[in-house]
Amino acid sequence: MTGPDRSRPTGPVHDPTDATHPVRDATGPAPDLAPTGRGSGLAHEEAERAVEQALALVGGSSRRPSPRWEASGDGLGGGPGSDPGDLTEALPEATAPADRPGGRVRSSAPPPPLSWDRARAAAARAGRAGPPATIRLPLDRALGHVLAEALGALTDLPSFDTSAMDGWAVAGPGPWAFGAGAGLLAGRGPATALPDGAAVRIATGARVPPDTTAVIRSEHAHADEAKGLLHARRPVVAGQDIRPRGQECRSGEQLVPAGTVVTPAVLGLAAAAGYDALPAVPRPRVDILVLGDELLASGLPHDGLIRDALGPMLGPWLRALGAEVSVPRRLGDDAGALREALTDSDADLIVTTGGTASGPVDHVHPVLDALGAELLVDGAAVRPGHPMLLARLPAPGQSRGTPDGPYLVGLPGNPLAAVSGLLTLAEPLLAGLAGRPAQDAYRALVHAEVHGHPHDTRLVPVVHRAGRAGGRDHVAPLRYNGPAMLRGIAAADGLAVVPPGGVRSGTEVEILDLPWAPATPWTEGCFT
Repeated sequence: MTGPDRSRPTGPVHDPTDATHPVRDATGPAPDLAPTGRGSGLAHEEAERAVEQALALVGGSSRRPSPRWEASGDGLGGGPGSDPGDLTEALPEATAPADRPGGRVRSSAPPPPLSWDRARAAAARAGRAGPPATIRLPLDRALGHVLAEALGALTDLPSFDTSAMDGWAVAGPGPWAFGAGAGLLAGRGPATALPDGAAVRIATGARVPPDTTAVIRSEHAHADEAKGLLHARRPVVAGQDIRPRGQECRSGEQLVPAGTVVTPAVLGLAAAAGYDALPAVPRPRVDILVLGDELLASGLPHDGLIRDALGPMLGPWLRALGAEVSVPRRLGDDAGALREALTDSDADLIVTTGGTASGPVDHVHPVLDALGAELLVDGAAVRPGHPMLLARLPAPGQSRGTPDGPYLVGLPGNPLAAVSGLLTLAEPLLAGLAGRPAQDAYRALVHAEVHGHPHDTRLVPVVHRAGRAGGRDHVAPLRYNGPAMLRGIAAADGLAVVPPGGVRSGTEVEILDLPWAPATPWTEGCFT
């Protein structure tokens, strides 16, 4: 679903400015009350809404939880569309085991959620648990796939000496005698050897005759048609403007390694090297199941119903991550329909939206339990997106042993929380299933001091900005970054990974790139 989690009932919300009412965690209560990860009670659910709406932007380096978070007055933390800073007392820090193995779904309370980096690492390990399959695809179908094997040159490139320019092939010192005729053209067979003192017209790409000393560009030569002699206008160097055989590569030399994404340039290189088909990893097949009775497929929101934002967004996003995606299915809040959809799917990965908490119509955990799925990640210490999960279902007909069927990524229903789940779990999982290299981690300066969560990592939409007057390039955090908002991420080109306690302006933070072009110029000043 795309609205607030259905496990959060309506009603009074704790005043986030009242420090006498410590806010508890809806998708995972405070450690002194119960383990986090799936919500446990109305007070927790209501308080969590206050916590998530109180978390603001991105900034500096302090990892210390502060007992109070003051609302920002810099236009980033307190302006329209921003969530105010968390003004409640900091909760005691939850401790998560260093390595919590996945386990079957249980109806009892789950252990504390994994830290964000461990949850992401668990998804990456799952994606690389087995060797990827290999298929051979013709060049016109290989674009966007990942090479299952390294490409070796099937021939020398170029495979014969060729002319790099239109001009004259000459042998020995000049002047050179030449005869009439069109000369040597590309695509023709080998020419006869060129004797000393002779010249012949030659086109770019044509085979250079044996014993050629150099090629003289047309503009660097003067042909005396009356005398049949060619004169050079500048000194001639042996071998000039000749592409020798094997200049680019020799037969058997590796051109690109396994794991390379097939781009148009890779297709061109493969064709030049003699390939008609490429060994590729098949794209992971993904089914999308949209849960929630409150979702509309079209029209304006009305009468408590809201538009489904995730159905239109997830398919293109997952395709950008290298997946083959089916048309999203809307199941509503129907446990039977969810179970049937999971058992009937032949996808490698099933992505669900909403229903990952513990409200009366949140069916994902109970259905996974009934199917005997194994939970690999059951909640992550990240905001937004706390109640995300990663599970593996049994294969069709499998009744015992560790499940080895399709994976399931359960995304929270709030749109930005779902984006957090995509980048935390789906992106590294799909990279492994598709044979893609993991996204290289890098850091960038952030130009704002932004509050963090007391205990959890925050993922905050940012946009890259070029440095001015010799200054360093940096990222700027974007407003409209609440868990139910998409306005900020629509203008972003990355997410900043903000450690617990927040960061200060001028500090470097880890950046997760989004799978599309950088933000367009109209974002400047609009959301920052």
